[in-house]
Amino acid sequence: MKEKSPSNETVNQEEKSNSQKLNKRNMKSFFKWLTISIVVFIILLFVGYLLIIFNGERLLKENLKKMDMLETSIIYDHNGEEIRKLFKENREIVSSTDIPELMIDAFIATEDKRFNEHGGVDLWAIGRALYRDVVSGEIVEGGSTITQQLAKNMFLSSEKTLFRKVQEASIAIALENQFTKDEILAMYLNQIYFGQGNIYGVKAASKSYFGKDNLHDLELWEIATLAGIPKAPSYYNPIDDAEKSKDRRSIVLQLMFEQNIISKTEMNEAKKVEYQPIAVEKQNNVSFIDYVILEAANKAGISEDELREGGYKIYTTLDKNVQKALEQTFAEDEWFPESGPEQQVQASMVIMDHHNGELKGMIGGRDVVQKGLNRVVIPRQPGSSFKPIAVYAPALETGSWQPYSYLKDEPIKFGDYAPKNYYNRYLGQVSMVKAIEDSINIPAVWLLNEIGIQTGIDFINQVGIELDENDRNLSIALGGLTTGVTPLEMAQAYSSFANNGTWIEATSIRKVINDLGETIYVSEPETKEVMSKQNAYYMTKMMEQVVQKGTGTKAQLNTSVAGKTGSTQIGLSEVTDPNATRDLWFVGYTPEWTGAVWMGFDKTDAQHYLKVTSSYPAQLFSQVMSRALVDVPPSSFVRPEGVDELIEPPSAVSDLNASYNERNRVVELTWSPVRGNHNLYLVYKREKKDKNYELVFSTPDSYILDIAIEEKKEYEYYVITYNNAYEMYSRKSNTVKVEIPKDKNRFFFDDIPPLFD
Repeated sequence: MKEKSPSNETVNQEEKSNSQKLNKRNMKSFFKWLTISIVVFIILLFVGYLLIIFNGERLLKENLKKMDMLETSIIYDHNGEEIRKLFKENREIVSSTDIPELMIDAFIATEDKRFNEHGGVDLWAIGRALYRDVVSGEIVEGGSTITQQLAKNMFLSSEKTLFRKVQEASIAIALENQFTKDEILAMYLNQIYFGQGNIYGVKAASKSYFGKDNLHDLELWEIATLAGIPKAPSYYNPIDDAEKSKDRRSIVLQLMFEQNIISKTEMNEAKKVEYQPIAVEKQNNVSFIDYVILEAANKAGISEDELREGGYKIYTTLDKNVQKALEQTFAEDEWFPESGPEQQVQASMVIMDHHNGELKGMIGGRDVVQKGLNRVVIPRQPGSSFKPIAVYAPALETGSWQPYSYLKDEPIKFGDYAPKNYYNRYLGQVSMVKAIEDSINIPAVWLLNEIGIQTGIDFINQVGIELDENDRNLSIALGGLTTGVTPLEMAQAYSSFANNGTWIEATSIRKVINDLGETIYVSEPETKEVMSKQNAYYMTKMMEQVVQKGTGTKAQLNTSVAGKTGSTQIGLSEVTDPNATRDLWFVGYTPEWTGAVWMGFDKTDAQHYLKVTSSYPAQLFSQVMSRALVDVPPSSFVRPEGVDELIEPPSAVSDLNASYNERNRVVELTWSPVRGNHNLYLVYKREKKDKNYELVFSTPDSYILDIAIEEKKEYEYYVITYNNAYEMYSRKSNTVKVEIPKDKNRFFFDDIPPLFD
């Protein structure tokens, strides 16, 4: 009997059953692998997270030095007012307590509204950024939090790669683990770039864009303006584009309003404000700042690079009024002689307080720029302004010479050296006072030869000037030096006269404080006594005469001034102008300050030389000082206690006349009385054959009758004025001669010798 074959329905049911069994097995396998994949993914995610954390901790630890932000150093004047910033990045660090709450809210609202909720990385922001990157087909949005931006700015480059983003995230998480939110936000606000090439951090930005040092003084619209800049600093800073900056400000204010930080009224009012750029001051004090940088390196051991990134506070000696007087006067052409075809007549000046060595101001030229030529420290030939240093002060210090000692003034040669007076005029002999007053050359050279070149050199060294070995010769009396001296050296040297014989080292810095608030340098200028108070006072009185009636009258002020002019010959054979000079000087002082002025061309040649006298630097000195001392009452030099006043000796009789009175058989001597009280006239006489003169009369009158004479003899007379009150003598007068004739009225037997003795 045949088997009955299964029906189609039965077959279908079996196939269905088998299929269900297979599906169940596949589902079990799928869920198994899905579970395994999820577990592996979670493990990998956890391991990745750990790796990110560990990598962030490692990068943070290895790069801790990068957290030390470059900070601006600030230079202050003598009143503690800021005068300049030194920086590679213009940044002033502020603490979190110095940042207003409104500014914190503005930056959070603009840059990272979930800042207080995430742990360094905002996954929602990253998801949004990834979506936009996929849609655009390139990386267009970073989704970075404030902490990530800080990590990038401090430790990483700005390239947009996945590897850099992972590093950024790892460092951001590490930062969140080690620092509080307030600390992170403060670091961020101190670190970010605000445009203009060098503005970093909110404080520098506040000062640069709004002129406000205290962040709490900022208004809402100003805070919003700053908060809008970091997105594109070159695009949104208000100086480069005020309109784009205003538009960006409106966006920031809208975000602040939407996040309930400000009201709608506040938003609308802040949107309306138009930005007015603050006045940018011209870079002043350039030469002084350059010198401060130099002194900081030499004295405090702080290099310029360290100054520009270390956040130092340098308190200087600068007096703004003095510096303003210098810069204002140097900007006025009327105080300078005519310039050459290709070069401008240049000048430099430095002013120091001779009581403490503090430099009050300096200017290195008429066109100074930062790191340019500072002629205050460039050596030039000093000419006659060197005479007080090289000759007259050391001569007084020997004790053998006094201000009214007489010096030789006649053509003279010293070996091969034959100095000359200006215009070849000679007086025979002059007092030291007169020689300085009229800047006569021969007496200075002659006197240096008398005291010895080494005596002069020793004094020069004492007042801080080092000479070349080739300068051991008499020409230093007239300022003929191998390399010359700087105006700063001359001011230092002359300050010894003004400071009662005490030399003091010039300084531009009072103290330096580092970024931790520690005082690391305090200026202690070197001082030394180089001459007696008596002789310093005598030098002052003699150089007062230079200004009152000598070569320096253009330096006069409404206060006492002492000083000395100087000029140097051009030394070019192709220039035949007798008035041609290479360098002009005036170095002088008032009771308050000492100043040195140099004037000339940077490069002297046949087309560029001076055709004027030292009256130009003298009047420049006067103009600057009159402006600098405008608020200082006029004063006079005070004679130090125990110092004798400089008394001018009585004048010499210059018109002594002698005649024989035949009727009365007497020699009549007459002269004009000299000015002054308590004068006696000492009359000296000798017979022609005698060698020496003898004092024969002392009289207060201006004539005498000499009866002690004999016929057929010749007599010579001179007179010396003696001041009885000060016990001082004048030079001798002119010498007169009288020949006594034979008496015509005598009887013949008057010639017969007596019979008995």
